[in-house]
Amino acid sequence: MNIEKLRKELEVDEGVKYEIYNDHLGYPTFGIGHLVLDSDPEAGQETGTPVSEDRVAEAFDHDVETVIADCERLYPEFDELPEECKLIIANMMFNMGRPRLSKFKGMKAGVDSRDWNKAADEMIDSAWYRQVPNRAGRLVKRMRSLA
Repeated sequence: MNIEKLRKELEVDEGVKYEIYNDHLGYPTFGIGHLVLDSDPEAGQETGTPVSEDRVAEAFDHDVETVIADCERLYPEFDELPEECKLIIANMMFNMGRPRLSKFKGMKAGVDSRDWNKAADEMIDSAWYRQVPNRAGRLVKRMRSLA
């Protein structure tokens, strides 16, 4: 999978900030949507604390490794999917995490049967679609383009 292309997509969808900020739920975050973990050196630091470009890249690389592993866990044939489909699923996994994305059973059935329109329809039929309509709309359009 083209990680650099995924990074560029996520920079648009998540934004990229070189300081600690609180996300929409009030959690400390930095870089490309990286939630500050207790194990991070940034844990406990104040909002506005600068974070280096290298550290943002390191956190992103680690997050993407987790995302891809979760994609492969949820979709055993992940590596055989079209590149565009892998990018869409990875984007959604980055946004929601495996517990939430695993609830998209209809989408998974569509992807597994290579019925891209069914997968897209199931993406629309979700709270996620209403919560992030711009991002979701782009991803749905891209999923339909596979048909």
